[in-house]
Amino acid sequence: MILSYIVFILFSNIALIADVLGIFDYIVPIVAVSFLLFLFFVFAPSFRRFPQVKTKKIQRGVVLLTGFLVTTIADIAALASYWIVYCNILAQRDYWNPAVVTDIVIAIVAGNFIFWSGIIRVYLSSKQLGLKWRLIGIFCGMIPLAHLIVLGKIISLTSREYKEEDARYKLNMSRKDDQVCMTKYPLLMVHGVFFRDFKFFNYWGRVPDDLIQNGATVYYGDQQSAASVDICGQEIAAKIKQIVETTGCGKVNIIAHSKGGLDSRCAITRYGCAPYVASLTTVNTPHRGCQFADYLLNKAPQKLKDAVAASYNAALRKAGDKNPDFISAVSDLTASACEKFNQECPDAPGVYYQSVGSKSVSAAGGRFPLNMSYHLVNYFDGPNDGLVALPSMKWGDSFKYVTPLKSRGITHGDMIDLNRENIDGFDVRETFVELVSNLKNRGL
Repeated sequence: MILSYIVFILFSNIALIADVLGIFDYIVPIVAVSFLLFLFFVFAPSFRRFPQVKTKKIQRGVVLLTGFLVTTIADIAALASYWIVYCNILAQRDYWNPAVVTDIVIAIVAGNFIFWSGIIRVYLSSKQLGLKWRLIGIFCGMIPLAHLIVLGKIISLTSREYKEEDARYKLNMSRKDDQVCMTKYPLLMVHGVFFRDFKFFNYWGRVPDDLIQNGATVYYGDQQSAASVDICGQEIAAKIKQIVETTGCGKVNIIAHSKGGLDSRCAITRYGCAPYVASLTTVNTPHRGCQFADYLLNKAPQKLKDAVAASYNAALRKAGDKNPDFISAVSDLTASACEKFNQECPDAPGVYYQSVGSKSVSAAGGRFPLNMSYHLVNYFDGPNDGLVALPSMKWGDSFKYVTPLKSRGITHGDMIDLNRENIDGFDVRETFVELVSNLKNRGL
């Protein structure tokens, strides 16, 4: 990496160096030879090895972008020194002699090679930049000073990303033989409301891959995204029985997020799946409902509710739901509906129930629309994750509270790695690895 920076600096200042050494007459062959060396280090700026291709690409991009900043500063310093020493003090050169002009041209060409090679790598490979910083980078690219500040942020984000991904890989490899997530029964991961299980966009983000690397067998609920708890419960029940009959596994361990926890409880108690379920782990599930949902449904004009429902239902049909019902899905999340549901669907004997929850500590900590709903939920229900109040999440034999972080907290979406975001002090993948590992230790 240091060697790359030395090559970049030397090449971008090759004309000034040649002039100082008195060999500027041979500048053409000197530039030609040094350019080949420069190109080699642009395409291979680091010799550090990474097993994961994306991690390698991000690291190479970070090296190049950092090299661009280092080279730019060095070029400005070299040119200023040349003008001060040779043009002013020694008076041996004029300000715009051939060496200066040639060096500026080479520096611009070299800088573009380094910058674009780096930015393309991180833009194509990074998950942490997201759309936000990609767009900011594009818009600020031509604004002096602002573009350097944004570039510094991009370097910071992507540098942290490759280091954390490499550490994550090494951690999983170090315990590969232990298979800490190889539970007796396979996992059934059940999504929440208004989402579906897609092949190319996993609802659970990076979590399933890490569980599988550590020995887990994973299936998905694949229930409708917007339907009543009763209908989704039937679909989950059918899925459980299908898995048991097809694999002969006997039972499953359910991990369910948000409304998926209610759907799963319905499948277990109301639709006879208790014999086929070893455990149910609910994540940020509104077991006692949301009072703000009662308020909205009771106060909103019928025309507004019909219009919103029609819009959502149309979009959800395109996403794969056969008969989406926005109003039924939302109504089953109200505090009044959940109170009735809890009376009708008590926990089944023989099934281990546990729950996990988190909370935001400010609206600014969440992404849209959770940053908008936080204050509303806070007013009606109290401390929440942007959608669900913390007291409503507690269910079963044990409750794990994921401690909020500084001014950000952990939101409803953070708990399923919805944004694939690395958050200071919170590793969502390791959180689930620990949950599943505990199930394994219980003999489940």
